[in-house]
Amino acid sequence: GIIRLAVNERSNRLISFEDQIRGKLEFKESLLGDFAIARAINDPLYHFAVAVDDADMQITHVLRGEDHISNTPKHILIFEALGFPIPLFAHLPLILAPDRSKLSKRHDDTSALSYKKDYLPEAIINFLGSLSYTFSKEIISKEEMMAEFDLKKVHKSGAIFDVKKLNWINAQYIKRLEINEFRNLTGIEKLPESALPLITERLEKLSDVKDFDYFWQEPEYDKELLKWKKATLEKSLETLRGVKKIIEKFSAIGGPASGWEKGKEELRKILDEFSEKIGDRGLVYWPLRVALTGKGKSPDPVDIAFVLGKDEVLKRIDKITQN
Repeated sequence: GIIRLAVNERSNRLISFEDQIRGKLEFKESLLGDFAIARAINDPLYHFAVAVDDADMQITHVLRGEDHISNTPKHILIFEALGFPIPLFAHLPLILAPDRSKLSKRHDDTSALSYKKDYLPEAIINFLGSLSYTFSKEIISKEEMMAEFDLKKVHKSGAIFDVKKLNWINAQYIKRLEINEFRNLTGIEKLPESALPLITERLEKLSDVKDFDYFWQEPEYDKELLKWKKATLEKSLETLRGVKKIIEKFSAIGGPASGWEKGKEELRKILDEFSEKIGDRGLVYWPLRVALTGKGKSPDPVDIAFVLGKDEVLKRIDKITQN
């Protein structure tokens, strides 16, 4: 039969303990009943096993989820019955899904391994450490967390597992990466160093770097995408050819100091003047963007052009205008 711990049902005692997060908590001993501690003499159940294990390892602080609060008076009775010192208890708030239900496997994939391909370890530590705790700043290192942490300041309410906040924190850490670190993490050895700030400024998850593949390989084109929404495809192609002529002549404009390597703002100024002349800025920049990237969304096409270099820019414009 089951082995139980005998509890005095006529006791007037309040089993109390000072929770390190929640303050004083009390339970009526008489309401606990004789609870099971083993199936047999050599087959202990959870309550008995965890109390003995804590005592054997000389645990001083037991930190666990708030769903274990009701178990604590039972464990205190076991500690007392065995003559073991009672540790301090702290019951942490649960991590909740966005709908404020308890986080579980049904809320997408919450395994740490599933986040490895997209998130930096420092970002995950920063995010998880900030759940149910307010540090002095949002982006904070593990060492700074350790220096500031005070168990008594842990929030009592549950923490929402907010993926948007995790993405934002991860983006801040991605921006700090050096070029070689970024290449190693993404496996993209051909990534130009000058493209790094344009990518990291917009990147939340590492796997999304594929959206910027036009920096290290020639894009695939959907010619219909080239058409500016306020013009025909023919007019868009005509304008792009005009942009090509500007870029072909650009290296000589303003002398060597303002050539292709140093004249980004000057080229933008000339393209803006061309836009004013034809009366539509989008008609100038949209086809150029698509020609360089094959996409409808990207960083500023002039910034992209200066990463790719003049020869590659002209090559891509030629390809999309001649096909």
